[in-house]
Amino acid sequence: MPNYLKMTKKSQVLALLELGWSYRRIEAETGVRRETVSRYDRTRRSNAAKAFPGSDASPSSASPDVSPGGDSNAAETFPGSAANPAKTFPGSTPRPRFTAALYRTAIAEKLDTGLSLQRIWQDLVEEYGYGASYESVKRFVRTIAPTRKAVGVFHCAPGAEGQVDFFRGAPTLDVGTGEWRRPWVFRLTLGHSRHGYEEAVWDQKLETFLRLHERAFRDLGGVPLVIRHDNLKAAVVRACFFDPDSHEVYLAFARHWGFTPLPTQPRTPQENGKQERSGGYVKGNALKGRTFDSLDAQNAFLRHWNRTIARLRIHGTTHRQVWTHFIEVEQTALQPLASTAFPFFTAGERTVHTDGHVEVAGAFYPVPLTLLGQRLRVQWDAHLVRVFHADALVVVHARVAAGVFAPRAGETEASTRQQAFVDRLVGQCERVGPAVTQWADAALAARGVRAIRLIQGVLGLTRRHPRERILAAVTEAYAHQHFRYQTIRRLVERTPAPPRPTLVTDDPAIRPLTQYTLEDFIR
Repeated sequence: MPNYLKMTKKSQVLALLELGWSYRRIEAETGVRRETVSRYDRTRRSNAAKAFPGSDASPSSASPDVSPGGDSNAAETFPGSAANPAKTFPGSTPRPRFTAALYRTAIAEKLDTGLSLQRIWQDLVEEYGYGASYESVKRFVRTIAPTRKAVGVFHCAPGAEGQVDFFRGAPTLDVGTGEWRRPWVFRLTLGHSRHGYEEAVWDQKLETFLRLHERAFRDLGGVPLVIRHDNLKAAVVRACFFDPDSHEVYLAFARHWGFTPLPTQPRTPQENGKQERSGGYVKGNALKGRTFDSLDAQNAFLRHWNRTIARLRIHGTTHRQVWTHFIEVEQTALQPLASTAFPFFTAGERTVHTDGHVEVAGAFYPVPLTLLGQRLRVQWDAHLVRVFHADALVVVHARVAAGVFAPRAGETEASTRQQAFVDRLVGQCERVGPAVTQWADAALAARGVRAIRLIQGVLGLTRRHPRERILAAVTEAYAHQHFRYQTIRRLVERTPAPPRPTLVTDDPAIRPLTQYTLEDFIR
C-alpha cells in the first residue's frame, strides 16, 4: 500500500513542482523521497491523448491520495490528480509542455540581446529560482521560431566611402627567417563601384597601416570622403560602442589626406560588409590553394589578378563591370591627392621625472620645472621631439641618442648641467664635514659618474645616523680607499668599541717615586 503525505507536506511538494524544481532539490528541501515526489508530478502522468473520452482514470494515473477502487470523475478528483482532457472543464488551460515555457517572455528578451543559452539558464536560476536543468532550456529554445529582423542596406554615393581591413594571405616563404608564414593582406574597397586595392605585408604596425593607405590612394587616383575601418589597434586606441577614441597619429594622417576615419561598432561586421565580402572574394578567388616564394611574388600576383580578373568582372550587386563603373562614375568623384607624403611621427604620454626630464626612446629631454610629476603629451619623429601640455606646445628639442640628456635652452651640452649637479652634491658634503668632502672628491676621481649615486647614498645616511659616525666612517674609508656604499654603511652601523682605560700619573693621592724607600717595598 503506498504512503500518503500529510496535507501540509503535500501542498509544499506541489508548490515546488509548480516552480519547476527538480526531484533531487525537492528531496533535499522537504525530506520527501524522489519516488514519492514523482507520483505527485502531473508531467509524469500517462499521456491524456491515449485515454478514451469518457473513460475512467486509470489507477496508475490517480493521485496517491485517492483509493484505487471505484470510479473517479472530474468533480471528485483532488488537487494534484491527473487531468483527463475529456473531463476537464471548458476554458481550462493545459499545463505547458516545457518547464521553461513559463519564462518564455524572459527567454525571448535575452535571446534578442544575443545572450548564450548557458547565460540564459544561469540568469533564470538567479533571477527566478529556476530549478530545471540547462538541457531543458535548450530543448525549449529549439521550439521557438527565430525572430526575423529587417536589415538596412548601406548605399554609398560615388567617392563617398572606402572600407579597409586586413585578412590572412596565402602561405609565403619569409626570406629573412626561412620559414613559411601567412602574411596580412590589406584591402581598400570603394563603396560605390567595388573597385579596390590589395597588398600583402608582414605586420600591422601603425606606420605600415598608414603607408598602405597612401599607396592605395595613389593607385586609385584620389581619396574617398570617409574611410570606414575595423577597431584595429593601429586606428582605434579605445573601442567603444558609442564614442570610440581614434589614434592620434591616424587622425593627423586623416587631416593630411582630407578624409574622415569612421570606426565600425564592435562585433558588427555588417557595417563593413562590402569590405568583408570583397576580402572573402580575394581569399577565395585569388589566393586559395596558392603558395608564394616571397612577399614580392605574392604582391606581383595580386596586382596582375586585379588587372585581369577583379576589375573586369561583372559585380553581382551593381551588375556592371567594376573597372568601367569606377572610371565613368567614381574616379572623378574622389578628392584630389595630397601633394606630399604624411610626415609620420610617434605619439604618447610621459610623466615628468623629479629631475625635470621626460624619457623618449631611451633619451631624456628637459621641460620646465613647474611641470614636475605631470603627464605630458609627446610627439617625436626622426628629427624632433615636441612636448605638449593641455594642447599647448611647451618645448621642442632635437633628437638625441638613447642614454643622452638633451641640453636646455642656452646650453651647448648636457654635461654642463651634470657638472652643476655634481658641484651641488659636493657642497652638501662640505656642510657635513671636510672628511666627507675629501672622500667624495676621491670617489669621483676613482669611479667617475658612477660615484654620483654613491655620494647621494652616503649623504642619505646622515638622516639616520649621528654626524660623528659618518665622519669616522668616511675617514677610515678614505684611508683604505674604499668607495663602495655597502662598505661605508657597515662602517657607520658598526658598534663603537668601549673606550680603553688610561693610567693617571698625576694625582694628590699618588706620592712621587722619590719619597718611596726600600723599607716600603719590603713591607
